[in-house]
Amino acid sequence: MKEITGYVRSFKVNVFAKIIIYGLLLFIFHFDLRAQFDVFKTDQRLYEIIDECSAARIENDIRKLVSFGTRNTLSDTLSATRGIGAARRWIKSEFEQISNACNGCLEVSYLSGIIEKGESRRIPERTNIVNVMAIKRGTSYPNSYIIMSGDIDSRVSSATDAISESPGANDNASGMAGVLEAARVLSKYDFHHSIVFVGLSGEEQGLFGGRIMAAKVKEWGWEIIGILNNDMIGNIEGIDGVIDNKTFRIFSEAAPPDENEQRRIWKRFYGGEVDGPSRQLARYIDRIIRVYMPEMNPMMIYRLDRFGRGGHHRPFNDEDFAGVRIMEAHENYNRQHQDLRIEDGIVYGDVIEGVDFSYAAKLTAVNAISLASIAWAPPSPTGLMIGGAVRPSTTLRWDQTDDPNITGYKVYWRKTTSPQWEFSRLVAGPVEFTLKGVVIDNFLFGLSSVSRDGHESVVSYPRTLIPRR
Repeated sequence: MKEITGYVRSFKVNVFAKIIIYGLLLFIFHFDLRAQFDVFKTDQRLYEIIDECSAARIENDIRKLVSFGTRNTLSDTLSATRGIGAARRWIKSEFEQISNACNGCLEVSYLSGIIEKGESRRIPERTNIVNVMAIKRGTSYPNSYIIMSGDIDSRVSSATDAISESPGANDNASGMAGVLEAARVLSKYDFHHSIVFVGLSGEEQGLFGGRIMAAKVKEWGWEIIGILNNDMIGNIEGIDGVIDNKTFRIFSEAAPPDENEQRRIWKRFYGGEVDGPSRQLARYIDRIIRVYMPEMNPMMIYRLDRFGRGGHHRPFNDEDFAGVRIMEAHENYNRQHQDLRIEDGIVYGDVIEGVDFSYAAKLTAVNAISLASIAWAPPSPTGLMIGGAVRPSTTLRWDQTDDPNITGYKVYWRKTTSPQWEFSRLVAGPVEFTLKGVVIDNFLFGLSSVSRDGHESVVSYPRTLIPRR
């Protein structure tokens, strides 16, 4: 390009002719960049996935889950029609039907573990915690997983009440129905990375289903990109009187809880206190939704979960995996963890009338396109280092890869007070790049891998300093 523009400058033509020639060159150069990166277009398949998420099917699934009467972790496991045993067998059968429809494309199984009496005050007897899992195996990176979870169990005022009616329509039949619907929709596509759809049990007893799964996948050596935990995605009418069917929250913690001393020293030196892996996953979801579902209003909450409360992404965070919670923005506490009753004219209980199925379908689509975009993207860059002290520039260096799905990289930077990446630069080929005029002291930096069809990995952030030569 530089040589061509120099040649144009040598032409003996007037300034207007040169402007026209420059314009044509820029037009051609723009499409040359598109040929290299192909990242300026959106992926039509993601719009199709949004449209395919069905409020009617989600309603049917929520009603079915409610019909089991109670899904308390301690409830009946033998009945065909009542209790958590019947619920989890039905969920497994739904995953199997979805798999049959796509010629066996899902690997469906139970994943269980025994929790002994006294391990929690909410486990009064030895209990088998059973999760239901369906894996859509990736074609390029089968041992790399992005997970979507919902909770099977429900509760009333007492977490150990295994008898009373506990419909759990929103908490959390809505999240479990969203997982089933996402599996139906995404089973029609093939992905580079594996996608796991899972119903987790024992959430109300102490996040036991998530603890069992997080420990198992670590033992198995799974490479976990992250988990999208869905817990209450169906309520639009808050106890504060606000009715809002557009806004939802993404909770993410700043840094892993077992961050070692080396990482703490680096974070203090470099900054980036809000740049942990879970936070990058939250930013990814936020960016995807603002592009493909601009009618929705994602709220990134810089906190592990709601104040003093927890969700099933936490056990994965505890094992040093990225994880976020996706949920409604306006909660109604009269419908959460309540015996069914009317007191002083107030109706208590988590009943079907409190669920907005269209909203649940929208949040299911939020998950589905986030999962698809991540699963179609290359792996995140590894070994990212940074340098630039006492220089008017910033240099990034990362590991070489011969991955055929990677056509380039995208360097991101933002002001240290900004919640989302603000600036970016496409880079073709090299594994070291210098941002000239961008002073390292004033910004935070990251890097994503880019595929030819425009999908980007979750952003990696620098972990070490480039050694001085």
